[in-house]
Amino acid sequence: MMGLESQTNAIWIDKNGLIRIALAPLMVTLNSYHRTKTMWHRHGAHCTNTHQVGALLLIVATLFVTRLFDHLPSATLHNNGSRWSIFDLQVRSPRKLSRFNAGGYLSWPQRGYGSHLSLKIYVYDENEIEVLKPLMYGKEGNVDVDICYLGQWGTQVKIHRLLLKSRFRTREKDDADFFFVPAYVKCVHMLEGLTEEEINQTYVEALRQMPYFRRSGGRDHIFVFPSGNGAHFFTSWKIYLNRSIFLTPEGDRTNNKGSSSFDTWKDIIIPGNVDDEMTKNGGALVQPLPLSTRKYLANYLGRAQGLKGRLQLIQLANQYPDKLEAPDLKHDPPDKLFKVEYFEHLRNAKFCLIPRGLSSWTLRFYESFFVECVPVILSDQIELPFQNVIDYTRITIKWPASRIDPQLLEYLGSIPDEVIEGMIANGRRVKCLWTYAPESEPCSAMHGILWELQRKVRLFHQSAETFWLHNGTIVNRDLAEFRNWKPPMPLP
Repeated sequence: MMGLESQTNAIWIDKNGLIRIALAPLMVTLNSYHRTKTMWHRHGAHCTNTHQVGALLLIVATLFVTRLFDHLPSATLHNNGSRWSIFDLQVRSPRKLSRFNAGGYLSWPQRGYGSHLSLKIYVYDENEIEVLKPLMYGKEGNVDVDICYLGQWGTQVKIHRLLLKSRFRTREKDDADFFFVPAYVKCVHMLEGLTEEEINQTYVEALRQMPYFRRSGGRDHIFVFPSGNGAHFFTSWKIYLNRSIFLTPEGDRTNNKGSSSFDTWKDIIIPGNVDDEMTKNGGALVQPLPLSTRKYLANYLGRAQGLKGRLQLIQLANQYPDKLEAPDLKHDPPDKLFKVEYFEHLRNAKFCLIPRGLSSWTLRFYESFFVECVPVILSDQIELPFQNVIDYTRITIKWPASRIDPQLLEYLGSIPDEVIEGMIANGRRVKCLWTYAPESEPCSAMHGILWELQRKVRLFHQSAETFWLHNGTIVNRDLAEFRNWKPPMPLP
């Protein structure tokens, strides 16, 4: 035993490829043996030094081999001339995908989040701040919110409605961790309820009515911007909302505005709004097809919009019509796919190709999970939601947008069906995070958003207009106590 104590604390592979094990870390266990040796003998158990060293070596070797397998690469691509092969995709540890507890609830990592949700969110009321109404219903008040709710940008309505019913909602501003500002500006603008100039003016006036926004400089205020334009519908966002939290599906830093409104430090990527008729458990509008019956290897079902990657896919489909379905779709019939027809086509391929649109995100990424085809991302700048709990290498493929050519189809065709089935099964576990459902559901997009918000809770806020005294009293630059601040507030 004394010889063992002198060994180095290490495990390594030597230059000849042999495993070398040093046993210094095991001394706590060996020392505890000496303390309990007498008790074992009283019960008739006999164990020699040779037995104990052999057992401990077996434990260490087992641990080492287990960890070695855990760190094997998940997929190795070999390009032998024109042939591609893929190995070991299914052997990765499932703990890296996500964790669900016994009740079926998705488990967020405790590091940085805590063991349970503990939030208080104040939701501004449209009657409390009158100028919110045009941002929700248009200048004339005639925007149909139910239309906004159903569109691909419906997250701006859904998140608001779900927070109104949330157990984390507080009606006391002084207790709030966050303040949610309801506005449906994407839909209002699309339905011609407000121009961009009117949206900008209305937002600024709304902020002037919010003392708590002024107190924190907007750091605890939440805004939903549900499209690729992000916060750019509020053209002065860089001045007024540069510290606020944005909920957006768009994390692109190269959008068509020349700059991105997304900031990794403060903002949260959220899922797009998949049609409710597709997200129903067991009652979806269109059901997935068995893999063996699908007609195409891959598909792309979207309008080209003059975008390079989309045009390349349409051209590739013309070359390989038996492998790739990518019709040149339009806004109007006969080159338009209506809802049911669209999902019936989408489910008829093993892989759904996801090129960027006018910005990097597209709703088709989320829709593909509900027809159970594996998304192949062809959008280099894309950012994805909830990356702290989802390992996207287990449920998607990302391929360079600069390599949309026959090699892509050759690679996809080399992947065995059993590997595809494994990726689909993994995706089935996490697709609940793309569903905007009530908190009574064990897993939803709202659960993910609330966990991500919890990581951004601050005990202390400050702004350029916030000052404090020795007794903790918050005052403005005129030394007026916060409770005496009167709207409208001056803004920079």
